[in-house]
Amino acid sequence: MSDLSENLERLEAAIAQACRGAGRPRAEVELMAVSKTYPAATVAEAAALGLALFGENRVQEFAGKAAELDPLRQCAANSICVHLIGHLQSNKAMRAVELFDGIDSVDSLRLAERLNEAAGKCAKRLPVLVEVKLSFEESKAGLDPDSVEAAQLLERLPDLAHLDPRGLMTIAPFGVPEAETRACFRSLRAWRDRWAAAYPRLSLDVLSMGMSGDFALAIEEGATRIRVGTALFGARSPYTGPA
Repeated sequence: MSDLSENLERLEAAIAQACRGAGRPRAEVELMAVSKTYPAATVAEAAALGLALFGENRVQEFAGKAAELDPLRQCAANSICVHLIGHLQSNKAMRAVELFDGIDSVDSLRLAERLNEAAGKCAKRLPVLVEVKLSFEESKAGLDPDSVEAAQLLERLPDLAHLDPRGLMTIAPFGVPEAETRACFRSLRAWRDRWAAAYPRLSLDVLSMGMSGDFALAIEEGATRIRVGTALFGARSPYTGPA
């Protein structure tokens, strides 16, 4: 058994335990394998183990391995999807739409409009998540949920015909007590419920929250998608290429 296979087995056991503790079926929680900085061969190995959804942080980094993964993405039986989960500059919208199967980090109306235009040119309907900033950390991206910008984006999204809004994403603050992490996840769920009522034309079923160190808490607080990298692939080397 490979290291990746063993890691996946342990991870699946931990996810199942968290689901049992929360009184939720395992099928309610989707696992996204965060493959940033890992080569295409590692992604292919993970796909062979049954993983189908992958997350990447940078447009240029994924561009370097996309061609190698094309056969897996076009396979009818066991195809994989790759989403961008890192911050996206609006001037890279076209390239991102060409490369990715979804964008999980929409954090402005301008970016949404650029993605919609690009998706139209590519003749595709692009799944997107709205990234919400619920952390005090300056380095975190995402919309302030109380902002005018958030309201404008949510009001406009249903009219962007080439986008398929699916839900919300957030990143909890690092190195804080468990209670603060839980509060972040609970807040995202509360905003989802509030916005689902206020904007009934939007589908906000996906709550993408929780990573290697806190996914169990996220599951307990209602996550429908968790994003796991190091617990699955092992320690990663810092990315040193183009943004």
